[in-house]
Amino acid sequence: MQDDKRIAVLIPCYNEAATIGKVVDDFSAKLPTATVYVFDNCCTDGTARIAKEHGAEVLREPRQGKGFVVNSMLSRVDADYYVMVDGDDTYPADSVNDLLAPVLAGEADMVVGARLADYKDKSFRPLHVMGNKFVKGMINLIFGVRLTDILSGYRAFNRNVVNNVPIVSSGFEVETELTIHTLYYRLKLIEVQVPYGVRPKGSVSKLHTFRDGFRVLWKLFNLLRAFKPLTFFGSVCIFFFVLGILAGLPPVHDYATTREVTHHGLAILATGLMLLSAGSVFLGLILHAMNWRFKELHDIVVRGKR
Repeated sequence: MQDDKRIAVLIPCYNEAATIGKVVDDFSAKLPTATVYVFDNCCTDGTARIAKEHGAEVLREPRQGKGFVVNSMLSRVDADYYVMVDGDDTYPADSVNDLLAPVLAGEADMVVGARLADYKDKSFRPLHVMGNKFVKGMINLIFGVRLTDILSGYRAFNRNVVNNVPIVSSGFEVETELTIHTLYYRLKLIEVQVPYGVRPKGSVSKLHTFRDGFRVLWKLFNLLRAFKPLTFFGSVCIFFFVLGILAGLPPVHDYATTREVTHHGLAILATGLMLLSAGSVFLGLILHAMNWRFKELHDIVVRGKR
């Protein structure tokens, strides 16, 4: 099935000299008809040279950050199907055909290699699993899905994803962006469980727990506000409404019992909170209608490119 399809293996790299040769060899062996692209993201340790020696095509992305690399990969590589994998040798090449099979069969637009069912004690840093589960829970709640791993860097996808999904992230929050965009544009996303290994000796993670964790949460907040405005501002509406009710109870009680209001400050506060509540829901409705129209225009533009 793969012989007449152009498959590209995309490997973003920043100083992965210790592992990149093995990663290129492993994926070349499993996908002999595919072209392996290594994107040199300002490497200073010989990663590009080693990748070339092992038969990969090396392209340079001068803007530092994984989000910039992913944007460059999707813009510069022309193929029918894509596999994206990190260059640190933590994702198994043995699973690549399991990821590709649903995409090649037209059963999914994107398949994510979910890691949280099978990993080693030292595969993740402290707090990483907790953060992943929090992000996963928020996305599952908002979009009504049951994903298990949002932040995996091991993915297979088709040209529908490349044509529909814009990438504006600069760093490690790009996986969150890929997932939410795929769901928002109603593309089919499924997961395949894969084992997740430990970085070999000499390979160092570039992920900063708190800095990059904050960026992921900020990206999640902004994307949910942009893509689900009625849900977001509806929640804000409910929050202000409940506070308004609580603030208004004493003034209402005053008037019901004495026909006078003595809690003037609470009465003013309750009025303001109710106005904020009403304004939030109306803003959510307006943005929801605008979003729907933009989605229709997006679909028309994408169809026009085919």
